[in-house]
Amino acid sequence: MTILSKTLRRVLMLPALLALALAGLASSAQAADAVFPAGVRVGLVPLDGLVASTQFSGFINADQKVRVGVSEVPEAAFTAVEAAVKNNSTPAGSPKPQAFSTTARQGYLLTETGKDGDTAVSNYTLLLPGNKFTGYVIVQVRGDAGDAYSEANIRKMLASTVTRAEIPVEEQLSQLSFKLGDLAGFKHVRTIAPRSAVLLSDGDDDAKLDSAAYIMVGIMQGAPSQPEDRGRFARDLAANIAGLRDARMTNNEPQRIDGTAGYETRIEGVTGKNNTPVRVVQWLRFGSGSATLRIVASAPQSEWSEAFTRFRAVRDGISAK
Repeated sequence: MTILSKTLRRVLMLPALLALALAGLASSAQAADAVFPAGVRVGLVPLDGLVASTQFSGFINADQKVRVGVSEVPEAAFTAVEAAVKNNSTPAGSPKPQAFSTTARQGYLLTETGKDGDTAVSNYTLLLPGNKFTGYVIVQVRGDAGDAYSEANIRKMLASTVTRAEIPVEEQLSQLSFKLGDLAGFKHVRTIAPRSAVLLSDGDDDAKLDSAAYIMVGIMQGAPSQPEDRGRFARDLAANIAGLRDARMTNNEPQRIDGTAGYETRIEGVTGKNNTPVRVVQWLRFGSGSATLRIVASAPQSEWSEAFTRFRAVRDGISAK
C-alpha cells in the first residue's frame, strides 16, 4: 500500500520484531460510531471529507492529500513497541512512541514529518492492542490538505479508534474472490489473506487447531505448465504443510473436482505440543490460467470419518463469483 511510509519500516525494525519470521486526547465517540473497513477488526470515526478507499483498507479525501490506512498486524508488534518504551530502547533516529489514549484503550502513537518535493508531509502511526492482534492505523497528511486536517483534528480522529472482537461471517465471505456455498457447520470463520484465503474451524483460536477439525481454502498463484507435472506439484506443496511432523503421504492421485482437473493428496502425521495424530487432505483444482484453488483440511484421526464428509461439503460448494 503506497501509504506505508518509513514509519512502518522503523516500527518493524524494533528488536522484538526482528525475531519474527513475519513481519493524548480522549474522545467521546462510541464504538457504534466507528467505521470498520470491510474485513478488518479495527475502525475509527473518520473526519468529515474522508470516505472509504477503493484501493486499500482505510479512508481517503477527494484530492488524495489525506490517507488513512487501517489494518491488523501480529500481536507481537504492540508488545515490541511497549517493551521498547519501557526499556528506553527505541532505535536511534526513529520517532519515539508516545502513550496515546483511545476510545478502546491505551496505545502508542508515533509521529514524524517529511517532504514530498516542496510540500511538507506529516505521518502518524497508531498501534493499539487487540484480542491476539495489533490494531494498526497510519495517517499521511500533506501540508496543503487544509485546516480540517490539522494535527489536533487528526489526533481526535485517532483517539476514536476501536477494535471489534470478530468480523461478521457474511462480511468476511463477501470479501473473497470465490463463493463458499456450504460452511458444513464449522463454528469459526477467519479470513487469513484478503480476498484470497479463508480458514474454517471448530477450534476458537489457533492454539486449539491442533485438536480440532479445520479447513483452509485459498487461491494461490502458480500452477504446473504441463498436466504430467501436477503430481509432483501437489506432492511438493503437501510436503510443506506447516505444523505437520512425522508426515507420511498415503495417497497422491489426479481427481476431477467439480468437473475440473485436480489432485488429491492425503497425509498422516502428528501436530501440536501433544503430538496429536491427525490426517490431512489437500485438494488442488487447476483452472485455465496460472491460479490454483488449494484446499488443506485436517482433523484428529479419531474424528476423521465425520470430518472428511464435512470437508467434501465445503469443497463441493465452492464456486466462482
